[in-house]
Amino acid sequence: MGRMREDIKEKIRDLTESIKDQIIGWRRQIHQYPELSSEEFRTGKFVAEKLREFGVDHVIQNFGGTTGVVGIIKGKHDITVALRADMDALPMEEKTGKPYSSKVKGVMHSCGHDGHTAMLLGAAKVLVQLKENLRGNVKLIFQPCEERQDCRGARTLIQKGVLKNPDVSVIFGLHLFPELPSGVFGTKEGHFLASSDVFKIKIIGKGTHASRPHKGVDPVLVSAQVINALHHIVSRKVDPLHPAVLTIGRINGGFAENIIPESVEMEGTVRTLSLDLRDKIPEWIENTVKGISSAYGASYEFSFKSGNPPVINDKLTTKFVMSMLREFFGYEKVVELEHPTMGGEDFSEYLMKIPGTFIRLGIRNEKKGITAPLHSPLFDIDEEVLSKGSSAFVYLAYRWLEEHS
Repeated sequence: MGRMREDIKEKIRDLTESIKDQIIGWRRQIHQYPELSSEEFRTGKFVAEKLREFGVDHVIQNFGGTTGVVGIIKGKHDITVALRADMDALPMEEKTGKPYSSKVKGVMHSCGHDGHTAMLLGAAKVLVQLKENLRGNVKLIFQPCEERQDCRGARTLIQKGVLKNPDVSVIFGLHLFPELPSGVFGTKEGHFLASSDVFKIKIIGKGTHASRPHKGVDPVLVSAQVINALHHIVSRKVDPLHPAVLTIGRINGGFAENIIPESVEMEGTVRTLSLDLRDKIPEWIENTVKGISSAYGASYEFSFKSGNPPVINDKLTTKFVMSMLREFFGYEKVVELEHPTMGGEDFSEYLMKIPGTFIRLGIRNEKKGITAPLHSPLFDIDEEVLSKGSSAFVYLAYRWLEEHS
């Protein structure tokens, strides 16, 4: 068994290395033609064409009426492992100046989804070549709309049956990460990323001339008090041992410096790691807004929209991931992350249904000047890591099927 395992590791390394330039090329192709959430038509077509070219057994383009693509590689037994990559870009202008920069004005792959898609394509090509050795099925999920909560990419695919026919028993996902050194993998069991919910508040006052504030109800003043009070929720109502973030990201109101307006609108986000705490915060926000508005003689409108739940990695699958990645890449290339972060990811939707693990792959390379954070107009990746991501996908799928079929 030991010799056979070494042989398969070597074969995976050789196969992924042989297509390293192709994986980079796929990433650059996708990067130059980025598409916003739910508009991944060109990307989805490209992915589906590649999967068919590789010989993937079953390819579904526009899965369930979405822009998602699903591929199935059939193995010897009924057990199925899923691998997921997201495909959408962000509405921002690229400023890297690279030869493969975005050709679409105002749209950019600044979160690495182009790399995720390319890595899973690379894994698909290798897995097809290993098909005779696969002890179960591999489902390849190319997901649309991760960046926009209103179209709920992961949740929609789940509702459309992406975890069925064949039923998926476990899922793995990779995300490129500029805070880890290039080629280093990191994950942790349990709470990994936060929930990401959004809210809107409208403070309704009574407009008047700025020189006669006593004749009206100033929604700008009320909004200032509301914002100040909302930021006390985390510091005074949340247990200090339970991480939470409340941020007001947009405020809009008024027409001129000498007019007290009728209303002011604001929008914000709430991030938590606790499902219980997540349920309490909307009531705390509304009670705060209601009390302050009433005290000043204003009224309000409030809406709260639940987004992605927190990413909570399964204990068993995460131990497996740590062990397998260290077995394949070496102990020093795989770190157990100490703390979760307050970013959000809709991979959590899959983990609410089945066991799985979300993994980070470092892309930070200071010698190459690759240091920009996610969602930056200067964001780029160290493309040398892409074949490593493909190898990780392949080895995790192969070994999980080997151990659980």
